Amino acid sequence: MSILFASCGVKDADIEKAVSEKISSTAEMSGIAATVKDGVVTLSGECKDDACKTSCEKTVKDIKGVKSVVNNITVAPPPPPPAAPVEITADDPLTKAVADATKDFTGVTATVNDGVVTLTGEIKKASLPKLMQAIMASKPKKVENKLVIK
Repeated sequence: MSILFASCGVKDADIEKAVSEKISSTAEMSGIAATVKDGVVTLSGECKDDACKTSCEKTVKDIKGVKSVVNNITVAPPPPPPAAPVEITADDPLTKAVADATKDFTGVTATVNDGVVTLTGEIKKASLPKLMQAIMASKPKKVENKLVIK
């Protein structure tokens, strides 16, 4: 004669249902997924910080029938710092810098208005890169090149 005893433990399906209900009713757990095997709950997904990750694990550990929790939740990286604003030189110093940059280029005239440098006149093709580099070093908002290239 043999006697069989039915397991009195909570079924994985019941644990998974309870975990799913807890996840859907807890705001910080949105984006978290869980699987259950032999009473062991495996969490995955992404949290905003370590405190959230720890809280999710503790919340699931407290559910009836959970033997242990494997916490595979990742923590989201912090957002990148805001980009530094572009530095634009004011008109007076810009006008002086542009005048210094163009003094060696005969036939080239430059005007500055609201940070925009307008180049007019004639220049040799070989000299253009050097002029543009000197103008850009003065950090204008924009350069309007109306030069005639010889």
